[in-house]
Amino acid sequence: MIRFFDLVLSLSAILIMSLVFVIIVIILKFTGEGYVFYRQPRVGYNGKIFFVLKFATMLKDSPNIGTGTITKMNDPRVLKFGKYLRATKVNELPQLFNVLIGQMSLIGPRPLTSETFGMYSTDAQGVISQLKPGLSGVGSVFFRSEEKYTMDAVDVVSRYKEVIAPYKAELEIWYFENYNFNTYLKLILCTLIVLFTKHPGVLFKVFNSLPKPNSFISERMNN
Repeated sequence: MIRFFDLVLSLSAILIMSLVFVIIVIILKFTGEGYVFYRQPRVGYNGKIFFVLKFATMLKDSPNIGTGTITKMNDPRVLKFGKYLRATKVNELPQLFNVLIGQMSLIGPRPLTSETFGMYSTDAQGVISQLKPGLSGVGSVFFRSEEKYTMDAVDVVSRYKEVIAPYKAELEIWYFENYNFNTYLKLILCTLIVLFTKHPGVLFKVFNSLPKPNSFISERMNN
C-alpha cells in the first residue's frame, strides 16, 4: 500500500510541479555557478549507496570546504538563490524521481552521507537501514531547521555528532517500530504543516509515543 501511494503521489507531484521545475532550472542555469542538479551519494536501503538528486544550492566543491556535508547557519557556501530553495525545501523536490524509481519513499529515515550515517551507533544503523530512506520523515520534520541547533557551536561537526545524531537516531528507530500506513499518512500531513509553521511541535500532538528530546534540543526547538 505504501509503495502504491509513493508512486501515485510522487508522479502527481512531478506533473503538478513541472512548470516550477522548469523555471528553477532556468534560474539556476544562469545564476551561481551555472549548474542545476546536485547528485550526492547517500546510504540507502540495506546500507547500499545510491545518489540523491537535488537542485544545486551550494558551491560545487562545498563537501570539501568548511564543515563538509553538514550545513551551518548562514553557511557562506550557500548560493544566493539557493537560500530560497533551501528555506522552502524546494531544493529537495527532485528526489521525487528517487521515490518514483523505488530508491526512496515519501516517508522514511532521512538518507545521510556515509560520514553522518557513521555518527549513528552500529545498532541504530542496523535498524534504520531496514527501511527505504524518505523524502521526509519524523527526523526530517523535527529537524526542519537543523542549523539552529548548531548555530552557536565552536565545532559544528562535534555538535552534530554529540547532540543531533543521537536524537535523530531515536526518532528514526521510533519510525521503524511504528512503521505502518497510518503513521506514513500522518507524517505526510505533519510535513505539510511544518513546511509553513517551521515548528516541529505538531509531531508530539499527533504521536504521543515519540521519544522526548533532551533539555538542550527542547529549548532550541521552542525558540
